[in-house]
Amino acid sequence: MGDDFDFWNLRATAWSLSRRAGGQKPLPPLLLFTDPVRTPDVLAAAAALPAGAGVVYRTFGAKDALDVAKALRRLTLSRGLILLIGADAALARAAGADGVHLPQREGRKAGPLRRGRPDWIVTSAAHGVLAARRGLAQGADAVVVSTVFPSKSPSAGAPLGPLRLAALVRTAGGPVYGLGGVHTKNARRLLASGVVGLAAVEGLSPQM
Repeated sequence: MGDDFDFWNLRATAWSLSRRAGGQKPLPPLLLFTDPVRTPDVLAAAAALPAGAGVVYRTFGAKDALDVAKALRRLTLSRGLILLIGADAALARAAGADGVHLPQREGRKAGPLRRGRPDWIVTSAAHGVLAARRGLAQGADAVVVSTVFPSKSPSAGAPLGPLRLAALVRTAGGPVYGLGGVHTKNARRLLASGVVGLAAVEGLSPQM
């Protein structure tokens, strides 16, 4: 992670963005997305987050997913963090998580999940303006749009950049997070974009 001052700037930017968020549910200003390669120690990465932030635990088929999810739940409760489980509502229920993050292809599940668990936060991935509109129309509390800046992710597409992201936010019809290449040095470039929060993998991990 960058020095404390840089990370404070990232947090301050995220909290400034979050004050614009409407809706009935409080959404975390920062979302840490876990990755088995880029965040190998998910507990350490989560422990570095400030209170009020969120963790999206993506299991990628890990055999110890339930144990890790339960350990994350204990940590997040103790630190005042939000825990979302990636693409696995059953695991979210078993771990006592705060909700689920859906991949774009499963966005249709958002509405049924919210109706079944109105206390949950349900977010959905989106890789363009049509997907963002569709995800919100399908019932997601927020969509996580990528890729914002150049990213090391092997699945990253061409970066949107702040201007195109802002145009997407204006037409999406609901809360939008920016994901992809977000870190301490570029977060403030999103202040005028209209996003309600920032999402990152390495940009919020202790390795940064």
